[in-house]
Amino acid sequence: MEVEIKLRLPNKEAHDKVAEALKDAYIETHDQENFFYEGSEKELNKARVSLRTRFYGGDKKCVITMKGRQSMVGGVGTATEVEEDVDPAEARKWLTNPDALLNLQGSDILEKLRRDLKPKHLVCLGGFKNMRQDYNYEGLKMELDETSYEWGTCYEIEIETEDPEPTKAKLEAFLESKGIPYKYGTKTKFANFRQRTLE
Repeated sequence: MEVEIKLRLPNKEAHDKVAEALKDAYIETHDQENFFYEGSEKELNKARVSLRTRFYGGDKKCVITMKGRQSMVGGVGTATEVEEDVDPAEARKWLTNPDALLNLQGSDILEKLRRDLKPKHLVCLGGFKNMRQDYNYEGLKMELDETSYEWGTCYEIEIETEDPEPTKAKLEAFLESKGIPYKYGTKTKFANFRQRTLE
């Protein structure tokens, strides 16, 4: 089970203030492209499952992720999540030939998908880009995101932690001490993508 703190920032100015406040704790930046897949008869949606390929730095790396439905309460999101590294060149082909992903051999994720959900075909839904900056915050990795959809941009902080409430309280105190506005995240990036929202 993945547990993440998700705090939404209102604009680019707030995003840049976080980056400036944490500049001494900066680790690295990831240029990500995210693409999502659905069964031809909406088998994944019916099971409240999402299937994603994420490319890093163009084609330097690609990861398949399957997530269960995420619960978002008070800025804390929880969801089941399984990931596998895959060949980026092969993964690019799935964008125009999604059934090649469905029939991928040697993948526990796709084997489970075929066994449990039995989709006849996959379709690519499209996706969005995300610029992620990683920072060391209180010994945890903080992810500062700038997510670009066709209809606008969202800014967000995410921290994966096994102890969300104390970590969230520290993070909120940090943001308030810097005069940085925020609110609790209420939707996942995938939900914003599917519903064409910026929440």
